[in-house]
Amino acid sequence: QVSLVESGGGSVQTGESLKLSCTTSGLAYRSNCLGWFRQVPGKEREGVAAVSTVGGTTSYADSIKGRFTISHDAAKNTFLQMDDLRPDDSATYYCAADLIPPYQCASGSWHPGPAGYWGQGTQVTVSS
Repeated sequence: QVSLVESGGGSVQTGESLKLSCTTSGLAYRSNCLGWFRQVPGKEREGVAAVSTVGGTTSYADSIKGRFTISHDAAKNTFLQMDDLRPDDSATYYCAADLIPPYQCASGSWHPGPAGYWGQGTQVTVSS
C-alpha cells in the first residue's frame, strides 16, 4: 500500500524558511518522479517543483526559482527547502509521486495522472 505523508508546514514571517518533508512508503517501483504542488482556496493546484529519481533532474515553477530547492533520498522521500518565503507562498502544499518518463517529470508541466499518488497536504502560512 502506498502512503505519502507531508510534514514541516507552519506559520512564518516574510523572509523566513521552512523545510517540508514527504515521507513515503510502498512506492518502490511505482514511481520515478516526485514533486510538490500547492493550492489556495478557489484556485487550481499548481506545480512547485519536481525531481526525477532517475538522474535527479529537477524543475521549478518560475515563481519560486532560486528560493526553493527540491531533493529526495534513496527511500524516495522528498523534501522542499523553502527560503525567503513571501506571503503569496501561503498555501496547502502537497507532495506527489508518479511513474512517467524522466523527460516528462522535468518538463515543468507534470501533474500526476490517474495512477499517481498524493499526500494529504500541509499548510504553509507566511505573514508580512
